[in-house]
Amino acid sequence: MVQLDEKQDKAPPNYNYYDSADNVLEEPPKEKTLHRGLKARQISMIALGGAVGTGLIIGSGTALRRGGPLGLFLGYSFVGFICYLVMVALGEMAAYLPHKKGFAGYATRFVDPALGFALGWNYLLKYLIVTPNNINAAGVVVQYWTRSVHIGIWMIVFIGFIFIINLLGVRFFGELEFWFSGIKVLALIGMLLMGIIIDLGGNPKGDRLGFRYWKPPNGPMGDYLLDKVHNKPLSVFLGFWAVLVNALFAYIGTELIGVTVGEAENPRRNIPRAIGRTFWRIVVFYVGGVFVIGLIVPRTDQSLFIATQSRTGAAASPFVVATTLVAIRSLNHVINGAILIFVLSAANSDLYIGTRTLYGLAVENKAPAIFRRVNRMGVPYPALVLCSMFNFLVYLNVQSSGAKVFTYFVNLVSTFGALTWMTICYTHICFMRALKAQGRSREDLPYKAPCQPWGSWFALIVTGIITFFKGFDTFIPFKTDTFITSYIGIPIYGCLWVGYKVIYKTKPIASKDVDLVSGLRSIDEEEERYLAEEKAKGPRAKWQKVVDAL
Repeated sequence: MVQLDEKQDKAPPNYNYYDSADNVLEEPPKEKTLHRGLKARQISMIALGGAVGTGLIIGSGTALRRGGPLGLFLGYSFVGFICYLVMVALGEMAAYLPHKKGFAGYATRFVDPALGFALGWNYLLKYLIVTPNNINAAGVVVQYWTRSVHIGIWMIVFIGFIFIINLLGVRFFGELEFWFSGIKVLALIGMLLMGIIIDLGGNPKGDRLGFRYWKPPNGPMGDYLLDKVHNKPLSVFLGFWAVLVNALFAYIGTELIGVTVGEAENPRRNIPRAIGRTFWRIVVFYVGGVFVIGLIVPRTDQSLFIATQSRTGAAASPFVVATTLVAIRSLNHVINGAILIFVLSAANSDLYIGTRTLYGLAVENKAPAIFRRVNRMGVPYPALVLCSMFNFLVYLNVQSSGAKVFTYFVNLVSTFGALTWMTICYTHICFMRALKAQGRSREDLPYKAPCQPWGSWFALIVTGIITFFKGFDTFIPFKTDTFITSYIGIPIYGCLWVGYKVIYKTKPIASKDVDLVSGLRSIDEEEERYLAEEKAKGPRAKWQKVVDAL
């Protein structure tokens, strides 16, 4: 085994410290890699900001329409549990080996380099698509207030805004995203309280709703596609299944915390904590949020259907539908402002994750070497520039015909995200097998994921089933365009995987041969240095830790 630590100062400028001739994972000098500048509170908020967004405040209206209030609550609760299983599986691997390759690096190391290649590019494609989509949403939200400024101008402003934030380094990005996400949390808390107050009768009409909308003629469950299947029980089931698909899309993004581990301070402590906090916040906001929505908005309200067709902004939110029903109209602008922050925060995080994913692929020699270059602030600027260039796809939406085409590509996001979840679960299964085959106990890991090994298997199988049947409504009746956009992500993933295997002739790594050692020394030493520096700061640092933990 080659030891690089004593020779790092003499290494050539373009030396790839992560993948030497002997495949030894080592940490390069600080000026040649990402900087560990994200604090625990920032990591937690970034994960929350990437997971909580328009999927709740806008998309839940579609789910309510199709699944009813009870179906909405049960569907989001069930998929939330699946999300938890995926997160803890990722957390166990990330706490053990918090490297800078993202979770695609775990697939490469614990399963097969071809799987890591497919996962990395699959995840990158997701963020190349979803980032311009959020920028477009921000432009449309602004148009709720004024149309005197062309939407194309707002788009260039937002593209430049998130590019500059990402270019200024991870510390600036982390702090700004912390406050962005904090505003989102406050806005969500405000909307949840507003919904509860409306339900209990604190509205201009003085009308106490209670569980009125759970009873006939609305009912607790929806009847999706009843006019086509002509079978009430079947339409109720299809409505619930549609909620599962919607919830899967809404929760996707939580796994982005696995990309932040490369820039996290003391990751073996902070990553597990951030995962735990993020999960509970998502449970409160998502599960609690959809429960409140089901109380204050009837699933049969036609404005939900209109809102979820092609409009974005306050008018598309079920919370605004609720305020309109009880004659509260002054809050529309406040909610619209919150949505603007939601989508800008999501676009900012999306650009960050796309950049780091491309950097991680380059570090593994699965993308051109130029994308592993960083500036003095640790920003992989070539990767940032390329990902930012894809944001100009947003201008497809300036023309209505282009908007229709672009919407088809947006449908790919849920498929790419689901495939990512499935690969993370399978990678964790292989990681646990390798530990057992090599006589290592999971009890000695920095973080031991609960509900294992069945948890990862359960999440893998259920996510696969939902993904396979996610486009069921494209067959009732059959629609070619939506069928293609619902499922084309699967053959793309398969082609990436098989193509890499054929070209590089890779084979799955046997459990006894999985590398569970390389690179741990560098990470251990870095952790020891960090803890020593924190201890040297004295009592003041301890109070700062309390602040960071909030």
